[in-house]
Amino acid sequence: MNKARVIAAEQEAPGGPDLDLPLRILLLGKTGVGKSATINSMFDETKVATNALVPGTSRIKRVDGTIKGVRVTVIDTPGLTPHYHRQCRNRNILHAVKRFINRSPPDIVLYFERLDHINSKYSDYPLLKLITDILGSSMLFNTVLVMTHCSTSPPEGPDGYPLEYDAYTRYCKNVVQRHIQVAASNTQLENPIVLVDNHPMCRRNTRGERVLPNGQVWVSELLLLCGATKLLAEANSLLKFQDSFLLSQANTRLPSLPHLLSSLLKPYSSSSSDGFHSEMTELSDEEDDYDQLPPFRVLKKSEFEKLTKEQRTAYLDELDYRETSYLKQQWKEGIRRQKLAEAQNSEVSSAVADDYEESMSPEVVHMSDMEIPLSFDSDYPTHRYRHLISNDQLFRPVLDPQGWDHDIGFDGINFESCHDFKKNISASIAGQMRKDKEDMYVQSECSVSYTDQRGYSWMGGMDMQTAGKDLVCTVHGDAKFRNLAWNTTGGGISVTKFGTKYFSGAKLEDSIIIGKQVQLVANAGRMVGGGQVADGGGLEVTVRGKDYPVREGSTTIAATVMSFEKETVLSANLQSVFLVGRGSKISVGANINSRNLGSLCIKTGTSDHAELALVAAISLVQFLLRRRLPPTDQGEQQFDADLDE
Repeated sequence: MNKARVIAAEQEAPGGPDLDLPLRILLLGKTGVGKSATINSMFDETKVATNALVPGTSRIKRVDGTIKGVRVTVIDTPGLTPHYHRQCRNRNILHAVKRFINRSPPDIVLYFERLDHINSKYSDYPLLKLITDILGSSMLFNTVLVMTHCSTSPPEGPDGYPLEYDAYTRYCKNVVQRHIQVAASNTQLENPIVLVDNHPMCRRNTRGERVLPNGQVWVSELLLLCGATKLLAEANSLLKFQDSFLLSQANTRLPSLPHLLSSLLKPYSSSSSDGFHSEMTELSDEEDDYDQLPPFRVLKKSEFEKLTKEQRTAYLDELDYRETSYLKQQWKEGIRRQKLAEAQNSEVSSAVADDYEESMSPEVVHMSDMEIPLSFDSDYPTHRYRHLISNDQLFRPVLDPQGWDHDIGFDGINFESCHDFKKNISASIAGQMRKDKEDMYVQSECSVSYTDQRGYSWMGGMDMQTAGKDLVCTVHGDAKFRNLAWNTTGGGISVTKFGTKYFSGAKLEDSIIIGKQVQLVANAGRMVGGGQVADGGGLEVTVRGKDYPVREGSTTIAATVMSFEKETVLSANLQSVFLVGRGSKISVGANINSRNLGSLCIKTGTSDHAELALVAAISLVQFLLRRRLPPTDQGEQQFDADLDE
């Protein structure tokens, strides 16, 4: 270390040898930002011609010289036009620059921007994106951001006084840096920034060096950053860390393989192939039929209040039993109708359905007409919220009061459609499109399914959604085969396209039914893509209530395992819905994994209006706690009063 210090002192001594660290610098920026003027300031002499009214550089120029003993080669380029002008000229200039630097690559790239032109409306993303697409995003790793016109007085703040110089320059740096990160699709990119001023009246120190308002000598700092950037690039190439630092030209974001695998392992519902649901909906014939029950008279409120406590309990139990029996009868009737339609051809089944509807249709009740707005002008936007409904299609708006359109809260359009081609072939499509002032988001799901009376089913579909500037497309297919009355085996495949990457996966699953209320489902799958592999599987046990599906009540316990990048995660999940009393329902959801992460969610619902009493009780408890915890001093009392206001 001491020897290195001695050598460094000899190299830095006046009259010593020049530093053997030649720099090759490429200049990029819009017209009029001061690229040519910065070259003259760096060499402290006129190397290139400048003009304040017209562009001073019309072609790519190479300028050689020595700055403080360092040999420097600067490549000056014609100025680019703003993004709101035609981009044809910018594209031609960047392609010419690309051909020039292919013959002799630069060590550092300086991107210029004027400090006094940056404000809240600054938006040069299209220009930065064009530079990234043509020259490559890896160029940004060796880029230094140069801010010119830095002796300009900062603008006034909200209080009418000029902003602090350091705060203003820091704000401008952050604005430009964010645009560069978006153009490079990397939020971790941080470019060094240098403040520059080339005005002839710029303040100088005793050595004649240009000094900024904050007392910084910018030429020395720029030269130091250029040398350090070159040394880091050379060390990067020697240590073979290039792949860790360089950015790819495409989007580097990749979807999570565990997430794709979880979506693949999620089963799809098929009433024909899933024996569990068909068996549970076929309620036992041994149960009492609703039509065979003796007559029952519903009591009036005055009659009910005259009953004793035991009589009220018996009355409500009988009422619940009859309601459940009626719902079971309706459910069984629907199952019989569905089976009858599947057994016959489409014409016969439609005729039977029409006869059934005519014989069992309830009393027709006319609905009130929708309120028509007084006018369809912009002052009465109510008509925009209407739905468009046909026999098999539904269009409806997506409303967001907090969206960018605050007048009507219209944020997008939702579309749903389903169609039965034959008695066992059906297709459905659902999608949503949202649009704001900058981006558009699209999400759609379409599927085609085929079911067989023997318990076989096939389903294929395609899902699409936008992720930033990319479109994610997934094609998937599933098949299920009923081996026995209580056993179903299935499998599926999936292919996902994200940008230029493809991810494929496959799964196997098996279902076993125990009785009419218990189902066991086991599955396993693998997802590969992008040089990565994710494996996973799970076991799920579902227990339905005795009155399911006419009465909600089920408990699902699941255990899953996921292996990704030599890490295995175990997780457990519980979902339970059960009734409490006659008018209340509680839903409990809990999960935990081997990373000591988990959640617990409890939801309650009631038709007895007990929630109003609960809200009143909580408010009363909060009021009492505030009264029992008075502030300790007058200062805290005043602070609490300010908070309440």
